[in-house]
Amino acid sequence: MTLSSRRCAPPEHKPHLEAACPGGPKVPRSLQRLPPGPGRQCVGGSSDPASWDLPGAAWGGSEGLRVLLSRSARLGLPTRRPGPAPRSISRLPAPLVPALPTRRPGPAPRPRAQRPRRRPSGARAGRRTARGRAGRLPARLPVVPAPRRRRPAPLARCPRPGAAAAHGFHLVPAAMAAQCCCRQAPGAETAPVRPPPEPPPALDVASASSAQLFRLRHLQLGLELRPEARELAGCLVLELCALRPAPRALVLDAHPALRLHSAAFRRAPAAAETPCAFAFSAPGPGPAPPPPLPAFPEAPGAEPACCPLAFRVDPFTDYGSSLTVTLPPELQEHQPFQVILRYTSTDAPAIWWLDPELTYGCAKPFVFTQGHSVCNRSFFPCFDTPAVKCTYSAVVKAPSGVQVLMSATQSAYMEEEGVFHFHMEHPVPAYLVALVAGDLKPADIGPRSRVWAEPCLLPTATSKLSGAVEQWLSAAERLYGPYMWGRYDIVFLPPSFPIVAMENPCLTFIISSILESDEFLVIDVIHEVAHSWFGNAVTNATWEEMWLSEGLATYAQRRITTETYGAAFTCLETAFRLDALHRQMKLLGEDSPVSKLQVKLEPGVNPSHLMNLFTYEKGYCFVYYLSQLCGDPQRFDDFLRAYVEKYKFTSVVAQDLLDSFLSFFPELKEQSVDCRAGLEFERWLNATGPPLAEPDLSQGSSLTRPVEALFQLWTAEPLDQAAASASAIDISKWRTFQTALFLDRLLDGSPLPQEVVMSLSKCYSSLLDSMNAEIRIRWLQIVVRNDYYPDLHRVRRFLESQMSRMYTIPLYEDLCTGALKSFALEVFYQTQGRLHPNLRRAIQQILSQGLGSSTEPASEPSTELGRAEADTDSDAQALLLGDEAPSSAISLRDVNVSA
Repeated sequence: MTLSSRRCAPPEHKPHLEAACPGGPKVPRSLQRLPPGPGRQCVGGSSDPASWDLPGAAWGGSEGLRVLLSRSARLGLPTRRPGPAPRSISRLPAPLVPALPTRRPGPAPRPRAQRPRRRPSGARAGRRTARGRAGRLPARLPVVPAPRRRRPAPLARCPRPGAAAAHGFHLVPAAMAAQCCCRQAPGAETAPVRPPPEPPPALDVASASSAQLFRLRHLQLGLELRPEARELAGCLVLELCALRPAPRALVLDAHPALRLHSAAFRRAPAAAETPCAFAFSAPGPGPAPPPPLPAFPEAPGAEPACCPLAFRVDPFTDYGSSLTVTLPPELQEHQPFQVILRYTSTDAPAIWWLDPELTYGCAKPFVFTQGHSVCNRSFFPCFDTPAVKCTYSAVVKAPSGVQVLMSATQSAYMEEEGVFHFHMEHPVPAYLVALVAGDLKPADIGPRSRVWAEPCLLPTATSKLSGAVEQWLSAAERLYGPYMWGRYDIVFLPPSFPIVAMENPCLTFIISSILESDEFLVIDVIHEVAHSWFGNAVTNATWEEMWLSEGLATYAQRRITTETYGAAFTCLETAFRLDALHRQMKLLGEDSPVSKLQVKLEPGVNPSHLMNLFTYEKGYCFVYYLSQLCGDPQRFDDFLRAYVEKYKFTSVVAQDLLDSFLSFFPELKEQSVDCRAGLEFERWLNATGPPLAEPDLSQGSSLTRPVEALFQLWTAEPLDQAAASASAIDISKWRTFQTALFLDRLLDGSPLPQEVVMSLSKCYSSLLDSMNAEIRIRWLQIVVRNDYYPDLHRVRRFLESQMSRMYTIPLYEDLCTGALKSFALEVFYQTQGRLHPNLRRAIQQILSQGLGSSTEPASEPSTELGRAEADTDSDAQALLLGDEAPSSAISLRDVNVSA
């Protein structure tokens, strides 16, 4: 992939919003709710207790409620029109400029010398002076909705002096004032004035969260799947400890697809307590039921009541938002507490809803999540950075007959409740929390492994993996230590799965389309097995050093294949991948910044755009170079075993790996191997271009030499004699990687002379058409890039049968690059109904660019192509573009990587 040129600078994270406060201090009586805009949601405490969808018993008693209802009537003050906003705000869109509430001016202020020194409260908290200078509206402003001009419910000021300043106008509805989190017993002393804390340094440029201010102990999820509405209703319970005294707010990564219903605070006992239960609403007619409610166990030291919190959502980047939740001011350092967030998620990029027609069985709806790299912030609010890990538990309710799986070490189904329970006992980053639900059936393939698939796919999956996974796990354990995740299960997903495979702990996600390509299936599963040590147990702390997971996992994968299938096969697969790396380098250029191992991630750039073959193959070459420095692969395996043992369940940076390497091999440190001219470690990490050194692949020459010889024959002169010699080589007995490597070499040389393409088709077309999809797509790309119309019907048949991104996008890109745009449009028009909406939009994007310019075909088109060109008129183009067509294409040609 290429880096996206679309960048959106993150907003400034200020502890206030600038606003004008003319005429002296103001005490707000009512605040108008800001209408949500793109990437923005301004919400807070509501005037109606029912708007929290929480029963009164969960929030405390009702005796103080009646008392404060009478008191609140005396707190309302008449208002007047607010003054003009300062220029810094008036330039913003109207929904971002709140109307500031005011009160009547009071008596003339006393001279400064006579004024008592006290902590400012209310509107004075952020005001500089009363001499006409603009005041400041605190950021954590609870906004009360005023539905359709009806008079809002009265607001009660926090009874403690100074609490308003600490909370930023901490006003609560009068009906909820009895439960104010600032309330103290009579006679309690007022907290001293404290300066605002210094903002922490950025932990991850792709995260808006305040993860450095807190320790995340555990997270609990209550999830309800609603396939008919394509909606997920959730309740998130975060168990946290503050790392600094009295943090003002908790900032989480979120997404515009998340609609927050409520936020609450609960003090938690120091010792771990039993995970809470969740109450799900009964389905019925009418509006959608509210999200699940938590039910906490009664434990010593825990407060049964929860206190509502103000919160707001601000734009961050085009792939996420920031959620700021105000915290009680008296929160102590290392004091455990819980934040409860209830939300619904619709059209979230992390959650893929599939209609039954998009599954193999066409029987039940299907849903899966894909969190890598920064998508899970649309699944649940979180510290969406690989630097933060925690354990998690989940309770999931799904429609009857739907099997739910998660990336967890323990799972159970409570039939009487109709819910699934999951628990992950080891800390994992947010992107590895994964869920899948659909018509899935299991089959055991080993003592600690099973496959899950749709019933029609289960026999094939079982036959291809039975016994093999245990063999790979055992080989990995001999190399890198015990497998620490308990079970290793695999779930095969429908073709709409956007990547090849994902290493979710305990439950690898893999696309079912790969089942027909045996060798690619073997490599992809072994790569995900290797991630159990490198990526899942030891994780890169930032997305700028993704090679720490992918490069090490690729090295471990090839060590496992060498142990199980021999060095020749490993060298063949490595040669195939390195060829793809150099092909990608030609596309991007040797000075491309994404060819660095330590990529500088600019604000606003989606880290997923850094996923390329440099991450895998250049990272592998560096790790292989390190293994060669110590002179013995077994000694390097011992080092990696010690490295995993030292850093398991944590996140690391490159310096951690390199320091550990030099400490494990002190003789290499004495030799200053990190500073060898031309091969400095720093240069490996930060130089653009190809790897500084590549592995010796001579052990695979028995498999790669025939490929080179056949390619040379087809590019030699005279063609007749070369074709005759080439036809004597039977490629049907070749390995898949040999045939794929041969076709890739032909692709690199395209366009080829037409007589060469004709001879290739005559010799191989029927044979290749009977092979797996990895072989067929390469041959069809040769057909398209060389405008070979006699085999165009094979392209049509292939696209009509494929619903996978990895087999459709490359062909559509090639069709639109050459003279076959109209043919591509006709095929897409006929097949778009069978494609997932996300894939459909991606192809629309490619076709909309391709329609911009057209070139004449190199030869006379076939009748089929002529019909397609005749149908390409302005109406068809308008139908293609519509409102969903994106503005730019992402080039995926020649790039095929798994996670």
